[in-house]
Amino acid sequence: MENLALIDSFSEFKDDKLIDRVTLMAILEDVFRNALKKKFGSDDNFDIIINPDKGDMEIWRRRVIVADDDLDLENEEITLTEARKIEPDFEIGEEVSEEVKLIDLGRRAILALRQNLISKIHEHDNTNLYKQFKDLIGEIYTAEVHHVRPRVVILVDDEGNEIVLPKEKQIPSDFFRKGDNVRGIIENVELKGNKPQIIMSRTSEKFLEKLFEQEIPEVFDGLIMVKNVVRIPGEKAKVAVDSYDDRIDPVGACVGMKGSRIHGIVRELGNENIDVINYTTNTQLYITRALSPAKVSSIKINEETKRAEVFLKLEEVSKAIGRGGHNIKLAGLLTGYELDVIREGNIAEEEDDVELTEFSDEIEDWVIAEFAKIGLDTARSILKQDVNDLVRRTDLEEETILDVMRILTEEFNN
Repeated sequence: MENLALIDSFSEFKDDKLIDRVTLMAILEDVFRNALKKKFGSDDNFDIIINPDKGDMEIWRRRVIVADDDLDLENEEITLTEARKIEPDFEIGEEVSEEVKLIDLGRRAILALRQNLISKIHEHDNTNLYKQFKDLIGEIYTAEVHHVRPRVVILVDDEGNEIVLPKEKQIPSDFFRKGDNVRGIIENVELKGNKPQIIMSRTSEKFLEKLFEQEIPEVFDGLIMVKNVVRIPGEKAKVAVDSYDDRIDPVGACVGMKGSRIHGIVRELGNENIDVINYTTNTQLYITRALSPAKVSSIKINEETKRAEVFLKLEEVSKAIGRGGHNIKLAGLLTGYELDVIREGNIAEEEDDVELTEFSDEIEDWVIAEFAKIGLDTARSILKQDVNDLVRRTDLEEETILDVMRILTEEFNN
């Protein structure tokens, strides 16, 4: 029959993995009813019979027989003469059921039917896709690189769904080629028109938290809890962990023997330096642990302003601040306090010390700024450092550092 032939022509939709046959038939009925409303003004007197198992359908039009001289015929009525062409013994007042052939709708209507069906199925697929990925927000997902653009990487998963990894959601050291598998978390799903845009992130704190859950069995089982995560993507991260079981060392379990457990996470994040610390409700102890590897002498906390003065020996200041100021910044984010470093040291030496900016006529500003990044902003604070250690912690050449030390030494020798 003609109706079956039309449905067979929709086989590309019927076999679509995102839509089952029953749903397709429901969409078909809706599309046909819209077409009937457009042609006849109403679909109330039409019966659409769909067989989802066979994939066929029939359309029947019900009308009441009226006299031939009834000139004001409605959609639900048929004249006696027309009715007797269908069945010769019909009488006025009886109901006639007549099958509607697709050809009766007209060629344009059939083309519109097909276009409407395509639109409805895409809408259904997009709705399902939106719901599917909304439920995956905050979860790790893996997809393959399909196309690399300057500001975005387009990924495709096993189902052919397109996922977007924007430049700002990539770790600075990330480098992707077509065909690479990429892990990240589904951060958001946005509707662009009727089409959902799935956003992946590799810079989110949630990604690091989920990596801990995926890579460390005790975290996955709930024996160890990740209490807080802060990151400077690709540079440094701090993760506070806790356990209700005193027999479990949460830091040791997360790091593993010689860093064996955390190594895979570090590699995934482009060698991001990860500090794992024991969480505690003791604020002073928490701040002390957060500033590791520096050894804190004492802390003075102001709960109203959420600030803390951290007292450190001179040799510990640069460790607390860290390269580029990353360590103290992350410690503040982790604990929720703004941290002010207060130097402790030999009073005579401090009084005799000179700000590094005083040497701007002999030392270039960018060199002074490089030392300041690791918390060294006075002459004596630099002279106490090991040259090799300074080479490692700054972007300065050994020759430059030795030249600076020579200038500073001459200041105190004069």
